[in-house]
Amino acid sequence: MSWLSYFFFYTYVGLVLVAGFWGAFINPYYDFNLLFHLEPSSLSEYSRINALSQYRFLRALELGFGLFSILFIRKIFEDRTFNRLFLIIMGSGVSARIISWLVDGTPSALFLFFLGYEFIGLIIIYWYTHQKIMPLNAR
Repeated sequence: MSWLSYFFFYTYVGLVLVAGFWGAFINPYYDFNLLFHLEPSSLSEYSRINALSQYRFLRALELGFGLFSILFIRKIFEDRTFNRLFLIIMGSGVSARIISWLVDGTPSALFLFFLGYEFIGLIIIYWYTHQKIMPLNAR
């Protein structure tokens, strides 16, 4: 179970790092076209500037979460507090995707894949680390 947990961790965090850096600092226009089939230049200047600003901000937060995860991987897999924080953040993303599906409608196959992959990763990482990490009161 260890290798599977680390596999999902590294693939998830790797994508978070790449997507975060790419979307925040390299080419959010490409993301808008690829992910949303939306050409930002088709928006009014006000909408384009604000949508891109918010998108870059959110992608930078994604990058920050990825950096946190890589820097503190040992603690995430060994310390209850870091583990819970990581799982809560990852679970929040999964929950947001599910709520969006229920409230906003069915997303594209790519976003459904992300949801499934993230959910499976969340369960596997939780299951592995829950068995491995001692409860706080047992230390």
